[in-house]
Amino acid sequence: MKAKVMVVDDTEGVRDLIATILQRAGYEPIPKSSAAQLQASFTDPQPDVILLDLVLPDGDGLELLPQIKKQWPDTEVIVLTGHASFDVAVEATKRGAYHFQNKPFDQKILLLQVERALEHRRLSQETNALRKALVTMSGGSAPIFQSPAMKGVVRTIERVAPSDVSILITGESGTGKEVIADLIHTMSNRSKGPLIKINCAALPRELIESELFGSVKGAFTGANVDREGLFRQAEGGTLFLDEISEMPIDTQSKLLRVLQEKEVRPVGGRTSYKSDCRTIAATNRPTEEAIKSGKLREDLYYRISAISVYLPPLRERREDILPLATAFLKRFDAQAGRNINGFTPEASESLRTFDWPGNVRQLQNEIQRAVLMAEGNMIDTKDLSVTAVMSAKEDTDLTLMEAMERNAILQMLKDTGGNKLETAKRLGIGRQTLYNKIKIYGIEA
Repeated sequence: MKAKVMVVDDTEGVRDLIATILQRAGYEPIPKSSAAQLQASFTDPQPDVILLDLVLPDGDGLELLPQIKKQWPDTEVIVLTGHASFDVAVEATKRGAYHFQNKPFDQKILLLQVERALEHRRLSQETNALRKALVTMSGGSAPIFQSPAMKGVVRTIERVAPSDVSILITGESGTGKEVIADLIHTMSNRSKGPLIKINCAALPRELIESELFGSVKGAFTGANVDREGLFRQAEGGTLFLDEISEMPIDTQSKLLRVLQEKEVRPVGGRTSYKSDCRTIAATNRPTEEAIKSGKLREDLYYRISAISVYLPPLRERREDILPLATAFLKRFDAQAGRNINGFTPEASESLRTFDWPGNVRQLQNEIQRAVLMAEGNMIDTKDLSVTAVMSAKEDTDLTLMEAMERNAILQMLKDTGGNKLETAKRLGIGRQTLYNKIKIYGIEA
């Protein structure tokens, strides 16, 4: 779609020249010869850019600027004048002008200014959409975008969220895949519809198909009534399939057919119904490894990953650690009714340098624990369980990374009273993974 550029100038020759320049550059010019014509168009769809002459026979461009920004807040205004002065330029900027251009003008410079104004408008709209999404997100915590890696994730989300394209989110456990799915839904055109989530690893094999597709009465033992599946519940919205590589392979085959045909047949049913929901999937397994090991069907992978979003582990985006810790501190401090003002420099350094094998989830649990354990109004290293890791280099039999991971597991086992299931949950790893690491590191019960 061509960008619309309104040209407001009472000199016919100038107005026609600019309109011709714009048209040749691929824009749609909208010529206006007076303030009255401009004001009369306020009920029309807003243009992308306005080239506004300051001196009009029936109005002052400086007086028109606030009216324009009130009626069309997203429209960028470039002021044109043959009577330039520094004071006038400053005043025009204060009243909402994007830029100031003298007459006579260079065609290339004018087109460059229009191009930059359009880019500024696009970035402003994306920023406003992101802020609105963060405020209205249904999740308990919003992502932090300080690191270049996370800013790249946001740029991808801003481009693909408004479409219905399927998205696969990958990354280690605890990196925030569910939060990103929430953000995508909130920024999508389906945001007014439901966001339905399912953890494919949490349901037993015999129930997952009934949960996804629904079932009819008598379809299997215990099916006493018709059951509405998650695809039906997500109608008009988004279905988030977390840990999809843990879904049984035969169920993956049926899911692939549903995604291809946009039709769902309940378990035990004879008829299908049309499905209208967007799917977002996530996995903590490297996709090539999951496909090679038979955990993820290759054809399903290509169906669910039209766009792939990778969330890097926290140790690869250390710029996010302290902002995340501060956000968690504010939340848990309010919940606990404490009056903790922040972290000491030593505690901040401990948090920043720790490798966080459990990623954001582990950091969140660590801050929640520290808020409860802190004795003063600042969290110090003595309040953190990760400080023991700083002496990990003393263990010559392990690499630094392994020693840090071993210490984190030991401390979490201590915090949970040896409860391995709870320890795995807090560290953001699978129970079997925890058992394997306990064996490898020689940790005694």
